[in-house]
Amino acid sequence: MQMGGELDDDDMQNSNEGLNINVQDIDAYWLQRKITQAYEDIDPQQSQKLAEEILKIIAVGDDRDVENRLVMELDYEKFDLIKLVLRNRFKIVWCTRLARAEDQEERKKIEEEMMDNPSLAPILEQLHATRASAKERQKNLEKSIRDEAKRLLNNDSAGADGPRERRAVERDTESGWLKGQRQLLDLDSLSFHQGGLLMANKKCELPEGSFRTPHKGYEEVHVPALKPRPYGTGEKIVKISDIPGWAQPAFAGMQQLNRVQSKVYDTALFKPDNILLCAPTGAGKTNVAVLTILHQIGLHMKDGEFDNSKYKIVYVAPMKALVAEVVGNLSARLKDFNVNVRELSGDQNLTKQQIDDTQIIVTTPEKWDIVTRKSGDRTYTQMVKLLIIDEIHLLHDNRGPVLESIVSRTVRQIETTKEHIRLVGLSATLPNYEDVAVFLRVRSEGLFHFDNSYRPCPLAQQYIGITVRKPLQRFQLMNEICYEKVMASAGKHQVLIFVHSRKETSKTARAIRDTALANDTLTRFLKDESASQEILGSHTDIVKSSDLKDLLPYGFAIHHAGMARVDRELVEELFADKHIQVLVSTATLAWGVNLPAHTVIIKGTQIYNPEKGAWTELSPLDVMQMLGRAGRPQYDTHGEGIILTGHSELQYYLSLMNQQLPIESQFVSKLADQLNAEIVLGTIQNAREACSWLGYTYLYIRMLRNPTLYGLPADIMETDKTLDERRADLVSTCYTLFFEAA
Repeated sequence: MQMGGELDDDDMQNSNEGLNINVQDIDAYWLQRKITQAYEDIDPQQSQKLAEEILKIIAVGDDRDVENRLVMELDYEKFDLIKLVLRNRFKIVWCTRLARAEDQEERKKIEEEMMDNPSLAPILEQLHATRASAKERQKNLEKSIRDEAKRLLNNDSAGADGPRERRAVERDTESGWLKGQRQLLDLDSLSFHQGGLLMANKKCELPEGSFRTPHKGYEEVHVPALKPRPYGTGEKIVKISDIPGWAQPAFAGMQQLNRVQSKVYDTALFKPDNILLCAPTGAGKTNVAVLTILHQIGLHMKDGEFDNSKYKIVYVAPMKALVAEVVGNLSARLKDFNVNVRELSGDQNLTKQQIDDTQIIVTTPEKWDIVTRKSGDRTYTQMVKLLIIDEIHLLHDNRGPVLESIVSRTVRQIETTKEHIRLVGLSATLPNYEDVAVFLRVRSEGLFHFDNSYRPCPLAQQYIGITVRKPLQRFQLMNEICYEKVMASAGKHQVLIFVHSRKETSKTARAIRDTALANDTLTRFLKDESASQEILGSHTDIVKSSDLKDLLPYGFAIHHAGMARVDRELVEELFADKHIQVLVSTATLAWGVNLPAHTVIIKGTQIYNPEKGAWTELSPLDVMQMLGRAGRPQYDTHGEGIILTGHSELQYYLSLMNQQLPIESQFVSKLADQLNAEIVLGTIQNAREACSWLGYTYLYIRMLRNPTLYGLPADIMETDKTLDERRADLVSTCYTLFFEAA
């Protein structure tokens, strides 16, 4: 950034009272507040926009030029504000940047930039001086870590590299640290580099009636749709009219809850117990979340009035794309309860005032992790009474460590403050759901597990593992298989095909259409002189996309984020009205508009990852979401999901979609970072507390269940039932890494 002019002495020495600002007072929204004070009638959006404009103006240029631009932007009558901003321009710019830093790494970069500039270094010194007490605490922590790490290094030097011997677990009564030699571990080798593609199960047991068929160049596996489970004795469906009258507006337009929701109803609405709900896609898990929200609202209802100032609810959605959708859904359903629902994500920050006025915060795991790491934000995080985590099976993914961190931090907060926070986990169907329940502190009364027989529309699955290796032959074979699968539904059911690039949408649609043209089978998609043909023909002239214009008359269409909004909305409307027979789309449609089809085909499971510069497998979450679009409950007796993938990945996807894939912990890969965050937050003061903290993680639960997978001897439980020794080794290794970094 270009720097214009030097900071004058008055600015740096606080000699001019009234015009100089204490750097400690400047947070991310200081300028916006000053503008609001200067303009009495300005609304928050305008003041925010004006603040951003002023920040751009004062960031670069000499003082005279900046002053002229400020006068033009603010008017001369606001000279007091102009003078204040001009006098403290660099303080405002850089302290605001520091306050808005998303994480410690970004903050460190900004501070380094300030230290390298003689004009900015004094500001940083002032900032550090006013935070002496906090820094002192941090220094003491760092010193204790260095001392402990030195001691551990000295202890380990005798034989850290030698073969590990079984050691007696003996605890130092003063420090809580385990006596004896500590082993330094290779955290990298203990991490699962496959991430979410880790497959710990040795084999996959498929449902009865499944069969395999070998073909030239590929193998096909068919898994039949599970029959809906018959109603149990005493099982009943909850009608909306049975729900307490004050809560019914949240279910406007519904007649009754479904089977899954009815079973969870009593616990969700009338009890404070933690809940883990494992159910297939489309089972209506969001309605269960709404029931738990209503329970919290009901606790603060008196004489029909709601006191919404006493609590906060946090809904953690797995993706930024879903946050806005959840906000819209909850806002509409809870409007009668005077509940404010707001988004908190990387794109959308909230002011302190907005947070105070908000009852439900919808956020991502990463953003909530950052918020709960900041000790300054704890005033409102301590008001949280309900934490809902959607798609908690993401524990198995690369993003899992963040979820582990959030939950363990919350559980420790509950134990420290003795104030209950209800934890609700929503998940796909899992084989080791009991482990996740233990992690969330869910008792048997709050644990609900439903297999695929509870899917609203049963799903028949086909898995095609391609053995051909040459790229061109593989590409041609995938197109041929795709055509065959589409033809099996032609004229009977709509087909939704997911591909993984925008270009591929039109390529695949054209390949199927051209093959049908060559084989004289196009009329099976769209009969001559049919109403659909006329409707599609009439819309062809108004679409903007040339690819869509070419495909639409034949009953084919494409959908991706690069298309004009009017084209996308037209395609969605025509597909919903069953005029389009084959729709080829990117994954954005799976996460956006709910457009189910009888048959869903995922054409290939590899997607280009620009960060790695290589092709990587789709995330399990994406695959489940795409196949979740198969089958329309109101029209179909079952849906069909077809996955085209490499033969080497066949076992993985069979395990994933048939509840054979255990959820493992990815926490070791981020262990040092997460431990460091807790130390900075002040929740861990010594090695004993660090070992205790590890006992709250999902990693600890999975190490107890499957020790060999996590690098432990199979008989470890005979000598170390609570893995004290292993936890001490992990903490010791992290402390050594901190010492080396320092």
